[in-house]
Amino acid sequence: MTLDELPGVPTGQVVIERPAAGQPHRGKVLAAVQAHADDVSFFCAGTVAKLIAEGYTAYLIQTTNDDKCGPTPSLGETVLSNERDVANLARVLGFKQVFNLGYRNHFLDGESPLELRCRLIFLFRALKVDTVLTFNPWGHGERNPDHWMTGQAVEAAAWMAGMDKDYPEHFAAGLVPHAVREYYYWVARGGQPYNRVVDVGAHVETMVAAMSVHKSQGPAGSTGSRLKAQLAARGLRLPELEGEDGSDETADRQYIRLFLLDPYRALGQAYGLDYAEPFYYLGPGGPSRVDDYIARHAVPLQ
Repeated sequence: MTLDELPGVPTGQVVIERPAAGQPHRGKVLAAVQAHADDVSFFCAGTVAKLIAEGYTAYLIQTTNDDKCGPTPSLGETVLSNERDVANLARVLGFKQVFNLGYRNHFLDGESPLELRCRLIFLFRALKVDTVLTFNPWGHGERNPDHWMTGQAVEAAAWMAGMDKDYPEHFAAGLVPHAVREYYYWVARGGQPYNRVVDVGAHVETMVAAMSVHKSQGPAGSTGSRLKAQLAARGLRLPELEGEDGSDETADRQYIRLFLLDPYRALGQAYGLDYAEPFYYLGPGGPSRVDDYIARHAVPLQ
């Protein structure tokens, strides 16, 4: 991902989603569906933390095994390292459970889209998912096939999960149709649209912690501690990286605060907020014209 591309392009009337008092979403379920270990951390960590604080139960679904993104030449060790990072991400953000679907990294477009869709339909029904956060299935400028395959599979599965004739064996196993009602499509590339910005100012430290868990890949993880070591080898230091305890973890988090939060800050300030994350949001509409007409004109049976 490219952090300086994060804000995207506003489209239509942009809605500001602010923190809600209490837990108005208690009883609702969200699923964040990512292709790679660090997608949620950089694209929607603050929003996930906000929604969980407001009552959501959250699940994390990952489509690939990240075997191409890691510090070692061994594919197996890379998979394991990223899997541990994802487990730490789930702990930091408060996900109830992680589902690793295990497809090969960078080759998701070579897998069966029907199989991926069916697996997601099963999970959406079993977990009774109300809200999904994932890639925009038709996002502009998307180069990574794992991203658009994940987004398109989620879009189709979220709709089909509510049908009563697709995969009837699910119903024999005790599941029932359950359609997803809300979509938060995050902005992954410059030029992708957004119509909603979510106020995540109260969850910035959680975002920092989520970015920092990715020691295996990405622009965060252990970048701060590596920079500190490189500077020390040159007889230099950045006091801002050291914090109070001088630990490597502190250096990693300080690096994130210094260099990686700018796009969220800039987007937030454009809308009068401290920090924000952008999404193309699709949700349930208001009453239909028929519903409105009935409310105004229906009379009791005589």
